[in-house]
Amino acid sequence: MPSLVPVTRKPIDFRADATRVILKPFIPPSKERIRKIIDRVLSLPEDTVEQWLDRVIGEFAHRHNQFHQVLQENYRRVAHYIPKGKKLSEKRKTLLGAYFTHEYSVEAAALFNPSIVPHPDQRDLPAGHERFILSLRATGEGHISSIEFRSGVLGPQNEVSLETPTPFLLPGEVQPLHTPAPDFLRAALEASSLPKGILERVLHSNGKPASIDSVRTALQHQTRVHPELRALLPDMLEQLDRAEQESFVLSYNNEVPVSERIIFPVSQSERNGIEDARFVQFSDDNGDVVYYAPYTAYDGKQISMKMLKTRDFLQFEIYPLFGKAVQNKGMALFPEKLDGRYAAISRQDGESLFLMYSDSVFRWEDAEVIRIPELPWEMVQIGNCGSPIKTDEGWLLLTHGVGPLRKYVIGVYLLDLHDPSKIIGTLEEPILSPNEKEREGYVPNVVYSCGGMVRNNELILPYAYSDVGTGIATIPLADLLNALNS
Repeated sequence: MPSLVPVTRKPIDFRADATRVILKPFIPPSKERIRKIIDRVLSLPEDTVEQWLDRVIGEFAHRHNQFHQVLQENYRRVAHYIPKGKKLSEKRKTLLGAYFTHEYSVEAAALFNPSIVPHPDQRDLPAGHERFILSLRATGEGHISSIEFRSGVLGPQNEVSLETPTPFLLPGEVQPLHTPAPDFLRAALEASSLPKGILERVLHSNGKPASIDSVRTALQHQTRVHPELRALLPDMLEQLDRAEQESFVLSYNNEVPVSERIIFPVSQSERNGIEDARFVQFSDDNGDVVYYAPYTAYDGKQISMKMLKTRDFLQFEIYPLFGKAVQNKGMALFPEKLDGRYAAISRQDGESLFLMYSDSVFRWEDAEVIRIPELPWEMVQIGNCGSPIKTDEGWLLLTHGVGPLRKYVIGVYLLDLHDPSKIIGTLEEPILSPNEKEREGYVPNVVYSCGGMVRNNELILPYAYSDVGTGIATIPLADLLNALNS
């Protein structure tokens, strides 16, 4: 399946590394079993405790940063099972923490589905160079997925150099998001049909930025003042509970390298994985730059869409999304507002491309289909491969198409700049298909991306192949646009 435009595969090929592990709590579901483990460790003589702690440290500590801190934290998770009045040495506490900890190899199964954005820190680079960040989906035991990062530099001719990742991974510090973005609380309340006038009073009840607690209190007050709202209160409180349980802040010290940062599932909706973050550098109304990444959360039974927001890749705000148009996978945000509204490409029916608009990045209600599968290589389904990319000729929309034998390829459409519901250019063939070296893997016959970027008149396209490796391709922008316009 030859491409209609020249594609250069860069000499970049990196794969999953099973030695990259994190420490996770290991807490048996049975309280009785937890107590039995504790009783056995409490029965050990102190010299045996010291010997076994030394063995644990010698075998595992060199594989992790903050090893002792994690063991102590996991001890605190079970400390309430310790008999009252029982005095323990610090070494016994740490050893107990080790019994309730296990290593998890986050990349053991796959490292794939990249997106690329300019790095927020472009300091100390030679002229003509640009630093970037790659996000990646890492999958380990039980097919639990998380988000990892790599960084690198593009040279004057788009030469690619990747920074060597460290051997460590460190989940960030998780804290509740007590005072979330104002638009988020508005979206949660609008999803429950609260009348607009009362909504405004609830959001501004005390003259301070609204918190989830202040909104909950204000809602209960308003239902006393307006008894007709009592029927809405359970739904409103349910939306607030979801907002509280599913939103949080993940933070890293700025000394933690990009390659060590990992966003591992935190909330209940994510407990079986977070998939395919589509990062985009978004320009706000006032010119400020923020990075968004819609991603799919999976709890083992159903999916839900969530939104990641960051300015520096050190602090990440995580939010659930609201609305009937965020019930399917594969949402990608435009990098700017269109006519004053947020816009996104999504898939509502499992097989076609839809365009969505919203006044809030956190709530999406309506979507219109703009493309159904038509070409032979996409007749099973189509979906986006990341956020639309703005050019003078129109919006470049990278897509994945699924055809015979469930083969995944990457195609591209050109959308009208002012009305992206109009597809003004298509290619009869995909721009990237798995070659003979790329077709074998965990999931064979697949190439897939979660987002590219344009730089120096080329499309920079990171892509995963067969869920086993990741490469980077470049395509001359003029050739691509000429083919789309022909």
